[in-house]
Amino acid sequence: MIDLLVAGGGPAGLAAGIHAALRGLEVVVLEPRDAPVDKACGEGVMPGGVAALRALGVEVSGRPLRGIRYVEGGRSAEAAFRHGPGLGVRRTELHAALHRRARELGVTVVRERAGAVRQDAGSVTAGGRTARWLLAADGLHSPVRRSMGLEVAAGARPARYGLRRHYRVRPWTDFVEVHWSRHSEAYVTPVGDDMVGVAVLGPRGGAPGRHEDRMADFPALAPLLDGPAVSPVRGAGPLRRGTRRKVAGRVLFIGDAAGYVDALTGEGIALALATAGAAVRCVASGRPDAYEAAWSRLTRRHRLLTEGLLRAREHPRTAGLIVPAACRLPALFRAAVHALQ
Repeated sequence: MIDLLVAGGGPAGLAAGIHAALRGLEVVVLEPRDAPVDKACGEGVMPGGVAALRALGVEVSGRPLRGIRYVEGGRSAEAAFRHGPGLGVRRTELHAALHRRARELGVTVVRERAGAVRQDAGSVTAGGRTARWLLAADGLHSPVRRSMGLEVAAGARPARYGLRRHYRVRPWTDFVEVHWSRHSEAYVTPVGDDMVGVAVLGPRGGAPGRHEDRMADFPALAPLLDGPAVSPVRGAGPLRRGTRRKVAGRVLFIGDAAGYVDALTGEGIALALATAGAAVRCVASGRPDAYEAAWSRLTRRHRLLTEGLLRAREHPRTAGLIVPAACRLPALFRAAVHALQ
């Protein structure tokens, strides 16, 4: 019987495998897709995530990011990161780097789905393998979470979706630019010397063919994207997901599988790495139940700030005040960006 099974070989799952291997644990990652795996992603890694990758020994190339800039019409507000740069990096490049590091450390990655999860007082079985613990890192729509009856209904709030595409154009800034319109946001992330990624978030569907329709909401952005589109449109959503518990017997949920508010503040990768590390530490120390409190502590600022922005975005009276408020109160805007590092 091995020490740890990980369901899902995305950033959270591979980071968990690396953390476990560094602690001398025997770990197997179950992932049905070949590496590298692509998905709809804003592709910006906050400084805390960059530091976490470095601590894991993961070497990944990308474009340094100096901070966050909000843009609407002729207004803009920006805040530089305090603790070093962030990183704009293609999702495939990030996944490949994590996969290489995991294999270097002897992590076994098998092309297999977790399938049904069975557990007793001393072990858990998934994908035909048995371990002492299972970390569910199988994403936003986690099959493990759903099969265990832990899914939480999203409620009556408007569903939001994401669409991402890349353009062959030289970046005009070293900031992540968030362009705001009445109903949606466009996140422009430099990911190379001649490429930017554009992720559009909003409430009106996630069909890939609608990406160009959504771009019409940002007339000031279109002239800047004067190069060809160089990747297919990828979609994700609905974005809001919840789980009743983060620990269910011998199963711990990490990354997006542990619950997700929205991509609005761009912390998905950093939180995936942080929750993976916390879960492995709790399991390795024999205190798995401590992970519930650890998850809450690690994600609290993100959840509060994201919920606050979403509520302002959803209310007609405040939706158009977000960028003007950031311009008029630059110290407050900087404090919010710094809180998410």
